[in-house]
Order: sequence, then structure tokens, then C-alpha cells
Amino acid sequence: MDVMEAIRTRRSVREYRPDPVPEGTLDRLMEALRLAPSACNNQPWRFVIVTEPGLRKKLASASQGQMFIAEAPVIVVGCALPKRAYRWMGGHWNSADVDVAIALDHLTLAAASEGLGTCWIGAFDEKAVKELLGIPEQAKVVALTPVGRPRNEGLLRPARDGERKAPQEVIGRDKY
Repeated sequence: MDVMEAIRTRRSVREYRPDPVPEGTLDRLMEALRLAPSACNNQPWRFVIVTEPGLRKKLASASQGQMFIAEAPVIVVGCALPKRAYRWMGGHWNSADVDVAIALDHLTLAAASEGLGTCWIGAFDEKAVKELLGIPEQAKVVALTPVGRPRNEGLLRPARDGERKAPQEVIGRDKY
């Protein structure tokens, strides 16, 4: 699948099959994370790959009880390392969160190309996630995503007309 097809078919999946993600596939997904660009190539991140069922359930509980997260055989937790990030993004903040988001987006597209689903999870108790995974204080949990085969394969399909805003609503050329 080419990258535009992955972009068109990627969806937020909230129901997963319990099938494990094959190691070769998981290796390709981790490579997508590793190769993502970051400001000044600082790579201010660390990703925790969670496969242990009990730990996945605890992460789902720490994510405001979104238990569908635990259905997926893999949960990826994206952590930013602000002190390692480019410090002058926009002239007033560092790049850590954006850098992690870019890497996680690479992961979601790589997963789509493998026929896997993901779902950005931003609702979580950071302190609880850090305690569960032994994440140090200086790291910031930016987002989580379950990764797995969708229970309904029909979810991975191109967007239908009307599901996305028209280009002129979201894109300006030469001005806002």
C-alpha cells in the first residue's frame, strides 16, 4: 500500500481482535517510529511497547476506563523528553510534543499499510501511566495508541464524501 492509500484508509479503531501482531510486522512499525523526523534530528523521545495483557488492562483503566484499548495486542506509549528537544520552536516553546506526534503518526500510517488499526489516546492519567511503566519524571507521556487487527475489517476504507471538510475550508493559499 502506498502512503496516500494509508492516509486515506487510516481510521480510529475502537474494537480489536486478540490476534497477536507478528514480530516482523511489529519490527516494521518500530522502524517507522525510529525513522520519523524531529527538529534538529534530536529524537527527543522514547516509546514503550506494551504487550502483557494485565498491563494493557491497567493502562486502559488509567486511560479514563477506555477498556477497548486493552483489546489490542499492543499498546504504544509515546514519551517526550523535553530537555532533549529543540528549544526555540515558534520562538517560545520546544518541539518535544510535536516530534513525538510526528513519530506516532508515522506509526499509525505504517500500521494502516499493514492492515492494522490504531487510535490516538490523549485522555489518560499521566501519573498513573508513568507509575505503571516506570517512566521517569523528566519524560512526558504525550499519547498512547493501541495497535491491532480491527474486529471490523470494513473500518479500514477510504473516507467517504462528506466525512472530511472540503479543501477550501481547511487550506489557505498565500494567506490564512
